[in-house]
Amino acid sequence: MIQHIIQYAVRNPLIVLLGTLGLIAWGLYSISKLPLDAIPDVTNNQVVVATQAPNLSAVEMEQYVTYPIEIAMRNIPGLEGLRSVSQFGLSIITLNFKENVDLYFARSQVNERLQTVRNEIPAGFGIPAMNPVTTGLGEIYQYVVKPIDPQDSSWSLMKLRGVQDWVVKKQLLGVEGVAEISSFGGHLKQWHVKVIPERLQNTGVSLQEVYQAVASGNENSGAAYIEKDGRNYFIRGLGVAKDKFDLEQTLVKVQAGVPVLIRDIAEIEEAYAIRYGALTQGQGEAVGGIVLMLKGANSRQVVQNVKKRLLEVEKTLPPGLKIESFLDRSLLINRAVETVTRNLLEGGLIVIFVLVLLLGHLRAGLIVASVIPLAMLFAIGCMVSFGVSGNLMSL
Repeated sequence: MIQHIIQYAVRNPLIVLLGTLGLIAWGLYSISKLPLDAIPDVTNNQVVVATQAPNLSAVEMEQYVTYPIEIAMRNIPGLEGLRSVSQFGLSIITLNFKENVDLYFARSQVNERLQTVRNEIPAGFGIPAMNPVTTGLGEIYQYVVKPIDPQDSSWSLMKLRGVQDWVVKKQLLGVEGVAEISSFGGHLKQWHVKVIPERLQNTGVSLQEVYQAVASGNENSGAAYIEKDGRNYFIRGLGVAKDKFDLEQTLVKVQAGVPVLIRDIAEIEEAYAIRYGALTQGQGEAVGGIVLMLKGANSRQVVQNVKKRLLEVEKTLPPGLKIESFLDRSLLINRAVETVTRNLLEGGLIVIFVLVLLLGHLRAGLIVASVIPLAMLFAIGCMVSFGVSGNLMSL
């Protein structure tokens, strides 16, 4: 068989040359399309469902949240395994699917069952939701939002967190290949209604009435419209609180014809949510974010897209602020590619030298050694065709 192939190749050099040129062209094209990463992502096909309920213990989370979700998920087609963790105020359920199951089909099936199981979970015990389509290796870029002048004290941690959540994060979410932007550090701004017990008792208002008044009074309402002079005037009731004054004017109840407002029984102050951690850099705290990549995306390309978008985002930042990265996956990828390239080049040169030395003929040695780059181009073409990324292990 091999002898016939050799004879055919010798008799038809033009066909062999065209086939070799076609292989080289296919390989070079595949190199430009090959997704690069430092290490392979071996995470299995999974969907993660998380539920937060800060007022529940681990036993209650298991009884009222985790167990109903597990029962609802057991008959999903293609489900291979299921595991869960119930902690204080947190439930994490990981559903593993077979490799041939499309991830978005699996998430669709999980979402359908979550719609049903949400009705079985008591009110106030958390709302289960699926985590973004990413993996443990999805953290590709990390940055901080900080003042250009380190001595500038006008930017508090609350202001920096607001810039991160409402300026930087909103614009980065539109980048191709990005699954989620997680904000870290700073103070999450809130308005706190601090009820004064003595005033509450004197007015005869319960704490539940105060809670309902704040919740129901902070919303807009719509009605019909009025036709006049060929125009339609829409009727709206504007009730969303925009500042401290609006919250103080919220009506709680009417007693003996006298309205009881929030300002009569409570004090409103600007504060921040309870923190369970902090982000530090250098000698103090900082505010930043982590960019999470979609599972299966080209991490090198996604990082380039993120860095390109950040250049545009910096132009929209308030004066005196900048974005500074402290973790960039592309740097690790470049080092890995340089290492693999150097090793392959050095290994190929050693093989060529050994072949020339053993064959005792330069031309014959180079002909045999030409198999090395051709085989590499063929392998890269197959990697692109089968969706295998180029990393330290595959290369």
